[in-house]
Parts: sequence; C-alpha cells; structure tokens
Amino acid sequence: MSGIIIVIFVVGYIAIAFEHKIRIDKAATALVTGVLCWLFYFFAGQPITDVEHELLKHLGEIASILFFLMGAMTIVEVIDSHHGFNLITDAIQTKSKPKLLILVAIITFFLSAILDNLTTAIVMTSLCGKLVHEKKDRLWFVSMVIIAANAGGAWSPLGDVTTTMLWIGGQITALNIIVKTLFPSIVVALLPLLILTLKFKDQKIENTDENKSKHPLESNIILFTGIGLLIFVPVFKTVTHMPPFMGMLLALGIIWIVSSLIHLKKHPDERYKFSVTHALRKIDTSSILFFLGILLAVSALQSFGILGQLAEFTIKHIKNEYITGTLLGLFSAIIDNVPLVAAAQGMFSLEMYPPDHVFWEFLALSAGTGGSAIIIGSAAGVAVMGIEKINFFWYLKNISWLALLGFFAGLAAFIFQQWVTT
Repeated sequence: MSGIIIVIFVVGYIAIAFEHKIRIDKAATALVTGVLCWLFYFFAGQPITDVEHELLKHLGEIASILFFLMGAMTIVEVIDSHHGFNLITDAIQTKSKPKLLILVAIITFFLSAILDNLTTAIVMTSLCGKLVHEKKDRLWFVSMVIIAANAGGAWSPLGDVTTTMLWIGGQITALNIIVKTLFPSIVVALLPLLILTLKFKDQKIENTDENKSKHPLESNIILFTGIGLLIFVPVFKTVTHMPPFMGMLLALGIIWIVSSLIHLKKHPDERYKFSVTHALRKIDTSSILFFLGILLAVSALQSFGILGQLAEFTIKHIKNEYITGTLLGLFSAIIDNVPLVAAAQGMFSLEMYPPDHVFWEFLALSAGTGGSAIIIGSAAGVAVMGIEKINFFWYLKNISWLALLGFFAGLAAFIFQQWVTT
C-alpha cells in the first residue's frame, strides 16, 4: 500500500510542476493528491478510529498554518485597499537606475520579512511597473525582486511560509532564526544585486508622478497599524506562549475594528470597499487550498511511516547536515518548498534535532532562498512571472546563475558564521 501512496504523491507532484502545461490549477491537483493519499491509508488495514485520530491530529496542525496565512494575507489586502503602500512608492525619487535597483532590493528585502515574500513580490513588481517603463529593464528589476523577496523572507518567522511552518512547528524560535540567518540572507541578495548594479552603471531613468492616495491620513493609519500588528504577532507568541495563529487572528480582529471606525460615517457602499469583508474576498484562496492539499499529502506519508524510512536512509547515507540542507534547498527550485519543509519536519523529529538546532536554521535559509534559482521554484517567482509575463527560459538563462551564486554564497556565509561563533 505504501507504494501506491508514493505513486499518487509523485504523480501529483508532476502535475503540480507542469501546471501551466496541463492547465489544471495546482490547488485542485494538491487537494486530490492529499485526499487520495489519506484514502489509501484508511484502507491500509489499520483500525479506522486510529487513522481518523491521526488525520484529525494533523489537520489541527495544518489549520494553524492556514489560519495564520489567511490572517496575514487579509491584513495586507486591507492595507493595499487603503493605498497604504503609496507611502513607499511616493518616497522613491531617484533617477539613477543602479540607485533605484538598490532601493527596490532593500525595500523588498525588509518588507518581505515583515509581510511575506509573495505579497511583497506583488507589491514591488507593481512599483517597478510604475517606475521602469522599458520592458527589458523591468524584467531585470522584477527578477531582483524575486531574489530579494525570497532572501528577506527566509530570516523572518513571518516572511516565508516555510520559515513560518518551522516556527509554528517548534523547530525554531523567532529571535534565534533572525540572529542566525539575517547575515547569510543579506549575502544571498547582495551578490546578485552588486552584479546587476554594474549592468545599469551610469544609466538614468525618467521619474513619473505617482498616483497619490485620496485619503492620505487613513492610508497612513492603516499602513502603520497593519505593519505594527504583524510585528506584534511574534511578540505575542513569545510573551503568551500561545500558537502564532492566535496572535494573527487577534491582529486581524483589531485591524477590522480600526478600519470600521475610520469609515464609520461613510455610505455603506463606500465602507464596504475598505472593509475586511471585502478584503477576504480578494485574498488568494487557491493558495490556501494548495497548502491544505499538499500538507495533507505530506502528513499521510508521515503517518504511514514513509518519511521516517526516508529519514533513516538519509541519515545512513548522507551524514552531513549541511549537505542535506543544501540538497533540500536545491530541490525547492524544482519542487515547491512547502512540502519539502513539511517532509523534513516529518522526517526529523525534535528529539533528533531539538529546537534551534543548526539543521533547522540551515534548512530555513536553504529552502527559503533556493527557489529563486528557477522562476517557478517559489510563490514569489510564480506571481511575478504571471504579472510581467516573464519567459521561463529567459529567467533560466539570465537570472538563475545569479540566484545560485547568491544561494551558495549565503550558505557559505552561514557555515562560516556558525564556525566562528562555536
């Protein structure tokens, strides 16, 4: 029966990887894969009550991740609906292409750590569309956005879904992952950035007036409230020891109240456009369902013991934690990093690698940044590809080597830092 589950899992992954070829949304494929894996586990001969208990246990863990993501995405959507991000776009005035590229990369890097790399990539790609009018130049800019967004998300418990998963799963703590992976993440983004700034050396760009928000005070209130609440979430978890999704739901409730009070005297139709209810309709629900399906599939492999067997094989044949982490990072460029990290969480127990072990820190860095090597290797890359219609092979030819250069340099920086501090 385990062979059948593995075949279902592999076929599902192939369908997800070739989503654009077969024209079937990866969320649909993930849901079918997840349910089928559990279906065959139910028929594997074990007591139904035991299997059902196992399923519900995993579903609780999965739900905590999904509620966290849904809350974060909604808060960001509320900020965007109030034109809160215009404060960032209005602040950029330079006419130098290298300086503009550096500004875009820096903002992307730190914004993705506060928000998340997917949302930041969308926001910053939109910004590049307003500031860089030549298509060929814009492709280089938004490609740098992908690298910077993934690098910025890797060192923050809020920035990348895989780092969030490790944080929620108890493999890492918020402060420690920041301390241990911030410098290597900077290296991941810095090396490609330096090379690209040389490409645009002495080139100028014409500035255009940005569209100003109609309600600057309301925009600023929502922007700073939203970002403040997102920063508050890891603090809430540290102080109360409650699961992170509880802090995120609290943050969502607070911004819901704030946005309601701001528009209290407006016409109901006007109020609705800025409401959390409207924002909930606009969040990327298909991504939430994709995570649900793929995490269900991985949990089935874990419950069936397949991941445990794989862990034993890995430990026996690859005895170096850094090699294991590097391979998982490279695989994340081909296979989505969410199931890879979920699989690692299932393969390696906290008894084997306790919280804040160097393996989990290295995995957060490699899985979070490895996806930049191929444009479909990360959620940020897929989003930017869809917005700017980037050709897969153009990215492979022009950007992949830059992303890999930064990736390996960042991993080397992590290992060197670890060697110096121990």
